[in-house]
Amino acid sequence: MIRYLSLYREFLIQRFKILMEYRVNFIIGSTSTIFVQAAGLLTIWVVMRQIPSLNGWSFDEVLMIYGLVTLAKSINHMFADNLWTIGWYYVRSGGFDRFLVRPIDPLFHLLADRFCHDGIGNFLVGAALVVKSSVSLGLVWTPLKVLYLVSAVLSGGAIFMALNLITATSAFWLMESIPVTQVIFNTHEFAKYPLSIYHKGISLILTWLIPYGFASFYPASYLLGRDVGAMAWLGPVVAAMLLAISYRVWLVGLRHYSGTGS
Repeated sequence: MIRYLSLYREFLIQRFKILMEYRVNFIIGSTSTIFVQAAGLLTIWVVMRQIPSLNGWSFDEVLMIYGLVTLAKSINHMFADNLWTIGWYYVRSGGFDRFLVRPIDPLFHLLADRFCHDGIGNFLVGAALVVKSSVSLGLVWTPLKVLYLVSAVLSGGAIFMALNLITATSAFWLMESIPVTQVIFNTHEFAKYPLSIYHKGISLILTWLIPYGFASFYPASYLLGRDVGAMAWLGPVVAAMLLAISYRVWLVGLRHYSGTGS
């Protein structure tokens, strides 16, 4: 573990050296997602101007949900965005072969190969929304709640990574995995709102099948003092199980990988 942490640090240093060669591009890339998020927030604002309460959830409470899922997504965006490129950038070109001839885990090498600075903007937006919501609602932050917030964000990020890994592994069979990953990834848009406003079937899907609810609705409910029972504490368990499953899927895909021959 220490060896891999040290290696990741070296990868990260080299990545930032590359990014700093074009500092204006780095700044633009880091902040561009803020404007993308602004469009989504504007949609929520317009909707809730007409409907001040979504099944008992106020605008600021919805911002807490939105902020948490954005923070979780930012973790995935910064540290695992390379999963999107497996098919067209590595498998199709034959570049994936170099991960197999080096004395480190191929998945680690893939993830460490590229830190995506675009995710910094998402992180800033998510943090700002949580702070804004907390201030507006007068939330009192105890040490336990701060630890819970950190755990919820990391667990949510792990859930995003695991789901992306499962779908991205399809590149070993389909070559082009982006459409598969996109279909599952885009369902997180539903998790930006309270799951209680949806049909029970959608709520179940976002809880047990594609569990983005543990990155947004359930931790937000706990922080806001809403009773969701044990569901508020299952995020790390769900994340750990999903990571284990995704890694097994990855290993199966890896066994089916064959070079392009070019």
